Amino acid sequence: MQHEGARDRAYGQEYRPTLIDRCGVWLSSAQIRRQVPSFRGKRIGDFGCGYHAAISRPLLDQVASALLLDVAVAADLKAHPRVRVIEGVLPAALDRIDSACLDIVFCLSVLEHLWDPLEALRQFHRMAADRGVCLFNVPSWRGKRFLEFSAFRLGLSPTLEMDDHKMYYDVRDFWPLLVRAGFIPHNIRCFPHKFGLNTFAVCGVDKTRSV
Repeated sequence: MQHEGARDRAYGQEYRPTLIDRCGVWLSSAQIRRQVPSFRGKRIGDFGCGYHAAISRPLLDQVASALLLDVAVAADLKAHPRVRVIEGVLPAALDRIDSACLDIVFCLSVLEHLWDPLEALRQFHRMAADRGVCLFNVPSWRGKRFLEFSAFRLGLSPTLEMDDHKMYYDVRDFWPLLVRAGFIPHNIRCFPHKFGLNTFAVCGVDKTRSV
């Protein structure tokens, strides 16, 4: 069921990302490449991918398949032979995805927009294959000050995006949520990212064990 007030526009759908937005995407992409040396032949899922799927789009020539999910996704991505698009609201739309069907899961700068991030994390753990990896990025409490100053005072970030935030996460906030979602502590690396303005997590998936 879609929560009252759920967003009906994807990131970047009706506006051009600002310089700060593009810098953030570049830093996230660089961190992903650091954590995943090769995407060749992998089945990836990008959840809350944004209208143009800026993180996944450059990888489409390498991956075996890409599952892109957001409330709206660009037409050229829908037509790509390696792409499956699901348009819907998180976390409800995740029920439409099979278990253990993805090698790599991205959910970048999305969980802070959800009323029920734990349910989304549980679903990501479910749909990741054994020995797969899930990559998450969320803004930190330090980042809250920067993002709100950039949006509300300088006009350099989308105000609507900041007003849609439900939560901010330091490592001590995010790590317990990942464990509750089913990720095993020794498979979790959770650390400050983007000069401490974000928190990044790399979570290996071991379906032979449960917590």
